[in-house]
Amino acid sequence: MTPTPSSARIDVRKTYKLYIGGAFPRSESGYSYEVTDSRGRFLANAARASRKDARDAVQAARKAFPGWSGRAAYNRAQIVYRVAEIMEDRRTQFVDAVRAGEGLTPARAGRVVDAAVDRLVWYAGWADKIGQVVGGANPVAGPFFNLSSPEPTGVVAVLAPQESSLLGLVSVLAPVVVTGNTAVVVSSERRPLPAVTLAEVLATSDVPGGVVNILTGGYTGPGPWLASHMDVNGLDLTGAAGDAETATALEVAAAENLKRVLRAPAAEPDWEADPGIGRMTAFLETKTVWHPIGI
Repeated sequence: MTPTPSSARIDVRKTYKLYIGGAFPRSESGYSYEVTDSRGRFLANAARASRKDARDAVQAARKAFPGWSGRAAYNRAQIVYRVAEIMEDRRTQFVDAVRAGEGLTPARAGRVVDAAVDRLVWYAGWADKIGQVVGGANPVAGPFFNLSSPEPTGVVAVLAPQESSLLGLVSVLAPVVVTGNTAVVVSSERRPLPAVTLAEVLATSDVPGGVVNILTGGYTGPGPWLASHMDVNGLDLTGAAGDAETATALEVAAAENLKRVLRAPAAEPDWEADPGIGRMTAFLETKTVWHPIGI
């Protein structure tokens, strides 16, 4: 008998969850939204994070902070480098996510993914060196040692870039965690797939749960609450580039507990340029110790 031709296969439509405390919970809001590619075609569903989800993420980040900040800087470098290794292994998946979301050619998307991996490696190399660059012994009068050393600020809320969904994301997240902070990241609303793919990488890497928490659905919901949260110590507003009104409102809310705020630029930076060390020092505190000589 002649076999009957099979019907066309129906794609499995994936609904991505949040990444909080090393797990993948559904949004407390119960809401999700459609993610489309650069041509408006359906790609997946993503969770729309609520204030409650943001609160859970802050709690997870706070719980993880003592252990992460207490690790040797060299060990943090090894862990971040391991994330780069896994991203390299999953390069094809990241290329597809970047290409679909940003409307790039496969070759161009591949260069973006390679740059993101290289950026992680670059920041990993700084983990055990930044203290030597921005700290040191200070010349003082009298028989004293006067030593300054940088320490992580604590829990940092990061509004990831809206346009550069992978390279921009890595460029704002890596400097926060390599210096010992923990992070609550609000991904690009229109282009969240690289962020949720990165969440899957983090979950299978050596990064402890809670060090990085990723929320999807845009910053207009959880953003104001993260800015005013008393247990958030730093706020990176890069993702609000070009939205001066919202950025100003978030800065005002952050003043409640004197957060360290990295202000929103007028437009997204050139992520392919040399990043410098400014994003690392933005969320470091300097501790100075005096000690008598000879005792």
